[in-house]
Amino acid sequence: MNKQTDLAYFTEENSAAVVNARIDKTKAHPRMAEVIDALTRHLHAFIKEVEPTHEEWLTGIKFLTETGHMCTEWRQEFILLSDILGVSMLVDAINNRRPSGATENTILGPFYVANRPMLPNGDNICKDMKGEPCLVTGTVRDTEGRLIPGAVVDVWQTNDDGFYDVQQKGVQPEENMRGAFTTDAEGRYWFRTVKPRFYPIPDDGPVGKLLGQLGRHPFRAAHIHAIVTAEGYDTVITHIFEPNCRYLREDTVFGVKESLVGHFEKVEDTLEAAEAGFDGAPFFWKVQADWVLARSHGGKAIVHHV
Repeated sequence: MNKQTDLAYFTEENSAAVVNARIDKTKAHPRMAEVIDALTRHLHAFIKEVEPTHEEWLTGIKFLTETGHMCTEWRQEFILLSDILGVSMLVDAINNRRPSGATENTILGPFYVANRPMLPNGDNICKDMKGEPCLVTGTVRDTEGRLIPGAVVDVWQTNDDGFYDVQQKGVQPEENMRGAFTTDAEGRYWFRTVKPRFYPIPDDGPVGKLLGQLGRHPFRAAHIHAIVTAEGYDTVITHIFEPNCRYLREDTVFGVKESLVGHFEKVEDTLEAAEAGFDGAPFFWKVQADWVLARSHGGKAIVHHV
């Protein structure tokens, strides 16, 4: 009996090989054939390890169906599933390997909005006046230490109630907690906001139910999002994390990297608060976030979650 005949009949032992033998590599797209071959091998190995019952298999099918039904313009439940399984962070890490010293990437998240308002340095992105005032300052440099004038630092975060503006249309002011700033001739940028807080990912769907069944919480560590761009350099999609957040070491989507944890200093000086633009505030927080960009080699496209 030759090899081709062996692969004509499906058995528990040769299941993956039989399925992959049906791929006609003379007609198939090469990368698609490679991906499906690997997916089939790993999926069949998973099934053989777990040995699901028919009822468990059907439960999995129903879970995936419900996940698809939850997807909308502003909610991508499959990406949420990818996030809580650590897959999104792994894909991001593989696609953003950078030289030593360059700022590390982390996941974009589902609530980025393009065509954000360009604001002058020092402006306040908090329009609903909720939360503890915070001054963010920093520079953008290259891996050789040279300052980069004209770089764009695009930032966004939740309000102090733990929601992004697009989650509360008609409740929050338009473009609340969003803005983009351009570095000056010395590579500096600065803006006012509020201290970030932790918040839950949407947990009212099948992914939230799965977290509960696993004994896991739905919370993201407190952070400010940033996308840093400059001509001739790789784009960085990253965060500033608040170091004392209770969820820093157990961010539900595994987005925290040690190098992205900021130092938030509480300043209890009303005169300094006024100088920072927080008139009447008894205190404010300040954090310095310096970004380091690597030279682009062909450039990377930003893949936006939707």
